[in-house]
Amino acid sequence: FDYRLKKTLFSHVPLQQKLLKKAGVLLVQEQSNKVTERESTLSERVPPLKLSGLSVQELQELCKELHRKCDTVDEARYDIEAKVLKNEKELADLNAKINELKGGKRPNLKRVKKSADAMLGALTEAKLSSKSDFKSNLKTVKKDKKEEEKVDPGDWRKNVESMSGMEGRKKLFNS
Repeated sequence: FDYRLKKTLFSHVPLQQKLLKKAGVLLVQEQSNKVTERESTLSERVPPLKLSGLSVQELQELCKELHRKCDTVDEARYDIEAKVLKNEKELADLNAKINELKGGKRPNLKRVKKSADAMLGALTEAKLSSKSDFKSNLKTVKKDKKEEEKVDPGDWRKNVESMSGMEGRKKLFNS
């Protein structure tokens, strides 16, 4: 075990401890800054209510003014929510288009170990098969005799007249 390596490992521990202490101090300062900033913005935007010494009519006017402010804030909040929903939908559509253009998710391919002989054999087989006749590899399909024996019904009007009514339905059940 190298002495220099051991020394560097032990010298990192106090450095890490100092970094953690400094990060903790910075975190506490950031939280206190957030609290003071929040209090200052609230004191700016919402002045304290002075209710003492007001008559009933002045209190009613104050309530009406507060209701109007609440309504304007609710309207603004609703507008912002609508914009956010619209943007989220648009983002989802664009992401779907991107995935569609990329061809979706491609599966991870597994590595296949092949020897040099196997690779050469596969290459020569591919060359030989490309030269061969493609029609010889196609499946042959036999036609059913029942399909060939079907006869043209002839005049369709006679067929419809014979199958109409209850007698035509009986013919279907009997056959």
